[in-house]
Amino acid sequence: MQRQSVNGLVFYRFNSLGGFDGLVQAVFTRLGGVSRPPFDSLNVGHTVGDDLEAVEANHRLIFRTLGISPHQTVTSYLVHSTRVAVVDKLHLGKVIPATDGLVTNVPGVFLILRFADCVPIILYDPEERAVGLIHAGWKGSILGIAAEAVRTMVQAFGSHPEDIVAGIGPSIGPCCYEVGEEVVELAQEHLASPPLVKGSNGAVHLDLWELNRRYLAEAGVKQVEVAQICTACHRDEFFSHRASRGRTGRFAVIVGIR
Repeated sequence: MQRQSVNGLVFYRFNSLGGFDGLVQAVFTRLGGVSRPPFDSLNVGHTVGDDLEAVEANHRLIFRTLGISPHQTVTSYLVHSTRVAVVDKLHLGKVIPATDGLVTNVPGVFLILRFADCVPIILYDPEERAVGLIHAGWKGSILGIAAEAVRTMVQAFGSHPEDIVAGIGPSIGPCCYEVGEEVVELAQEHLASPPLVKGSNGAVHLDLWELNRRYLAEAGVKQVEVAQICTACHRDEFFSHRASRGRTGRFAVIVGIR
């Protein structure tokens, strides 16, 4: 990924998605906003306890940096599901209920979701000019939301999976994501060989990056860029729910076509 800074706001862009005309894609960090600790400073989470005026100011900073309007965005209420919604201009300014993935092929519709350890996945089909944005928590990752998003793009837009370029963004890495018995059992139930690794203390860790990469590959996606940036290891740049014991903000990920 390429790290960029504009007017004090720091964000990353996937190298593999950088050469497509009109594609807007950005993974923002926690840097450059107005929120106070422990939400410092570019928090976009409305429900974490931060001052809502600061949250709205942070959104305005992000939209101004990308040259888009808040009225051009669609988001969703995240519930750790595998539900993926197809959105268009009728959904602008709305919050789609109980949904963890959004896809669109309409220029001027920008998808925005919020993260603090869960896996952001951006999808782009340059042939059909369609984009997707996925919030893959541990449950959604295990149950295959990444593959569900690819299937949705195939059904809704006629996408061919081999044309889709995917980026797996900053999220909690296998180095830090220790999991309990419930997660292990679900992973073993749904996967023949789940990417479980032993931590240095003997505990079981889950590799969410590899898990989602496998689902994308099995769905036919051949181009997958993995950021390999652990949010728990890099709290200087990203919010981490696990590393901050739940008291933290959310960083924004945005994708769309001008």
